[in-house]
Amino acid sequence: QVQLVESGGGLVQAGGSLRLSCAASGSAFSIATMAWYRQAQGKQREFVAFITSGGKTMYVDSVKGRFTISRDNADNTVYLQMNNLKAEDTAVYYCNVWSTNWSSYKNWGQGTLVTVSS
Repeated sequence: QVQLVESGGGLVQAGGSLRLSCAASGSAFSIATMAWYRQAQGKQREFVAFITSGGKTMYVDSVKGRFTISRDNADNTVYLQMNNLKAEDTAVYYCNVWSTNWSSYKNWGQGTLVTVSS
């Protein structure tokens, strides 16, 4: 079973930046499309961004131009650089493999909390 450990969250003022990291175990990491998701309090978990093994990326409209997803296959790590943060970005952020049925996943890490003060 893949182990996922997210880190890098914290409290930041609106307009600030944070860089999240996700360390993943498993030999299949380098061929997997990896993604970041987030869940705000009282809301359902939502997709934020994914990156393919070849480096192609996709973002939800609300973060385009502000967030950048990247990966280091040598270290089995995926990153999320978040700039110009807004109060509505406040959420617990999770990483996981991406697929069309991601919402049915049972295996999630503990996530990392991002709080943006306005």
